[in-house]
Amino acid sequence: MNLISDAWAQAAPGPTSQVMPLLMMGAFVAVFYFLLIRPQQKKAREHQALVAKLAAGDEVVTNGGMLGRVTEVGETFVTLEVADGVRIKVQRFQIASLMPKGTLKSA
Repeated sequence: MNLISDAWAQAAPGPTSQVMPLLMMGAFVAVFYFLLIRPQQKKAREHQALVAKLAAGDEVVTNGGMLGRVTEVGETFVTLEVADGVRIKVQRFQIASLMPKGTLKSA
């Protein structure tokens, strides 16, 4: 009776076993790029385009949640009218989204 089973010889490491970790690493980088990096870059480009095309009369929401109408557009700051006669200055990049016309009156 044999208490120790016979050891099976393992195949010698070949070229496929050496390339496999590199392929897995490449797959992880590709997945990371397409699921995380690319969508963030697209969102950043859209936000830059939004901020670049701001004009007086646009109704916007800031990152802080303030809803207002753009009255003046400067190089780095935008003046928003948030109520009758109440104007605040915010940095341009703090504008989160453009709202449809009439949103300020209906709010």
